[in-house]
Amino acid sequence: MPGLFRCCSGERPAGLAAPMALIFFAYAPYLCFAMALSCASPIFATLGAFERQGPACHIRPAQQGKQMPTIALVDDDRNILTSVAIALEAEGYRIVTYNDGASALDGFKQTPPDLAILDIKMPRMDGMELLRRLRQKTDMPVIFLTSKDEEIDELFGLKMGADDFIRKPFSQRLLVERVKAVLRRAAAKDPAADAKSDAKVLERGKLRMDPERHTCTWDGQQVTLTVTEFLILQALAQRPGVVKSRNALMDAAYDDQVYVDDRTIDSHIKRLRKKFKVVDDDFEMIETLYGVGYRFKE
Repeated sequence: MPGLFRCCSGERPAGLAAPMALIFFAYAPYLCFAMALSCASPIFATLGAFERQGPACHIRPAQQGKQMPTIALVDDDRNILTSVAIALEAEGYRIVTYNDGASALDGFKQTPPDLAILDIKMPRMDGMELLRRLRQKTDMPVIFLTSKDEEIDELFGLKMGADDFIRKPFSQRLLVERVKAVLRRAAAKDPAADAKSDAKVLERGKLRMDPERHTCTWDGQQVTLTVTEFLILQALAQRPGVVKSRNALMDAAYDDQVYVDDRTIDSHIKRLRKKFKVVDDDFEMIETLYGVGYRFKE
């Protein structure tokens, strides 16, 4: 009892200091963990609330409630499919992938995308053949990916109706900007933002163009045009008799961030003439002024 009274009165019993120190150091880690857990409980509760919200946490606020375009990637290289899909999904686009042209063609019949990115060399059906079959039924925008350096491949692809070409290797940022540019050209124009002449139906003799519906007819017969071809013809037909340089036509048909050379416009003009000659063998409305540019006859 005397020892107890001495302890309660603040006096330290002999031999008690060492055991107490050992007990303190033995339980110190547990005490620290309990304190840390107590402080972290509100954080865990907040994280749990986000987790219960589900996938909506991964949607960027600017894209909620917005219907984003669907982009089809067709390539036999899994690495390219994965990297390009990640880059485009980060921008909010919906992505569907195919390993060859044949499976892509079947898939497009069921769920046609808003834009297709095609490789040229693929098994079963290459990109050129896939584009040829697509152009028989649709003017869906198409971007080619190619590892070839020969210009003949690009010219051939443009003649068949490709909207753009990107050579491998390429930066993901460049690809995303090209996709945005092509989709902007393909999207229906806003009459409030465009000139009144662009928002109305354009008629020049037998030619009739409806920019809002993206339709073109010659003497009542339908002429299927790609987005780029439509914009080039529209720029020429808006002012008959006025010469448009290649640079002026490039400005009308391509986004500022997209670079194309003069021969690209020449390829589009040749394809335009070929399409109109299918419905009219005597079509000669697009004139060439060598060294100057092109014009639509008055």
